[in-house]
Amino acid sequence: MPADNYFIEDQNAPYFLTFTVTDWVDIFSRKEYKLEIVNSLNYCVANKGLTVYAWVLMSNHLHLVCSAQEGFRISDIIRDFKKFTSKTIVKLIQEIPESRRDWLLYRFELAGKFDNRIKKYKFWQETNHAILLDTTDKIDQRINYIHENPVKALIVAHPHEYLFSSAVDYAGEQGLVSVQTDY
Repeated sequence: MPADNYFIEDQNAPYFLTFTVTDWVDIFSRKEYKLEIVNSLNYCVANKGLTVYAWVLMSNHLHLVCSAQEGFRISDIIRDFKKFTSKTIVKLIQEIPESRRDWLLYRFELAGKFDNRIKKYKFWQETNHAILLDTTDKIDQRINYIHENPVKALIVAHPHEYLFSSAVDYAGEQGLVSVQTDY
């Protein structure tokens, strides 16, 4: 049972999800880690039945508006995505030139010690803060919130300028993740 009391009841409905890195560690400052998230989202779209309506990757969390296609379960997609990206990003931390390597691995290992299901490193926090989006107005509100995140963080002046977001798709161009803009 998720600790944040947000439950996914309808496995194929659209949800607003937030995946947060353990201890809010600012890991997504390196392009290699960001591209791993992009590649994993695209894999889930192509192979696991994920439909992404909007997304943004910030320094320590990922927001999604998404759903699972019929025959798939959003809970299964989330589980597989988080498990795979946890392993691949920890492996990247160990392999690429990373000035924070020891500190990052220590943080993730320490968090993993307090979770019996974790073998060594805990990369993602447990919760997904799943919010059912059962109206078009709710979907629109969350998409706007997602696209404004980099502006509010003073990373860019306009949402479509941020590469690691679906705002570029909503501005009429092709973004990094396969996004469905009609819902």
